[in-house]
This record gives sequence, structure tokens and C-alpha cells, in this order.
Amino acid sequence: VGMVFQDADSQIVGETVCDDVAFGPENLCLDRHEVERRVSLALKSVGLTDLADQRPHLLSAGEKKRLAIAGVLAMEPKVVVFDEPFSNLDYPGVKQVLEQILSLHKAGHTIIVTTHDLDKIIAHAERLIIMKDGRLVRDGSPDEIVAGIEMFGVREPFASRNGMEVASWLS
Repeated sequence: VGMVFQDADSQIVGETVCDDVAFGPENLCLDRHEVERRVSLALKSVGLTDLADQRPHLLSAGEKKRLAIAGVLAMEPKVVVFDEPFSNLDYPGVKQVLEQILSLHKAGHTIIVTTHDLDKIIAHAERLIIMKDGRLVRDGSPDEIVAGIEMFGVREPFASRNGMEVASWLS
């Protein structure tokens, strides 16, 4: 299981983008060629290959989020958990991260997204789970769960509130 933190800065440890992505595989004591292979694939996957030698603190918020995703991908997890993946991102950043999430799902990864901002992800969700005080309180399809969701402190998606069909942010 790999986890992408809400605050990408909390997850970035390398002096360069490349060093950061290599951190996990190096700590698995993988040989140099395997580390390089994983770093190359992860950077390509998130579109940061051209920034491999860049210092992470110079990246935009969206680039930092994608760097955090690359660091997780380099560990080759089957399950990726995203904690509030769209926080602090502008519209282009949201689209890039959403595209990355969908690409990972299409590639066979199990994706778990924790969010209060359903508008950005609900069009792509197969299942919603609501937890309160550490307990599962609802579990089902988006259509089943959205009605009454506000009683749990989660805002009902705009489309649902306004009788519209839910649409992807990528449309």
C-alpha cells in the first residue's frame, strides 16, 4: 500500500526530483539499475521526466503532488491511497492529479481517495464509504450514498444538489 499525503511537502525528502523518487527503492536496498528503472518509469508516468534534476521546493503545488505520486509509484504498490488529493491545487493541477488517479486505476491499481470534496471525484467513483468517529456508517454506490450525505459533514456534490447529471472534471 502506498499513500500520497494531502500536503506533498510533508512527503518530499530528496534534494532533487530524481533523488526524491529514488528514496523509497534505495531504502529497499534494490540494486542501482532497478532503482533507476523504477525512478524513470515513475517520473515518466507523472510527466516529470524533464524536471528530474530540479529542486523540489521550486516546483508548483501540482508538480509537487505529482512528485509525491511518483515517489509512491516507485515502490510499485498494488493499492494507492490519496488523502485529500485536490487540496491546494488550481484547476490545471486538479485535472493532472485526477488524470493520474484514473490512469493508475486503469493500470490495475486499487485506488482509495479520502476527501470532503466529492465534486472532483464522484463521476469516477465505483463505491463510497462514509466513516464517522473511526467507524463505517455507510457503504455503497455513489447513487446510494449521496442522498443524506450532509448529515455526516460532507457537502453533497453540486450536480446532485441541483438535479443535474454528475460530470467529470475532465469533460
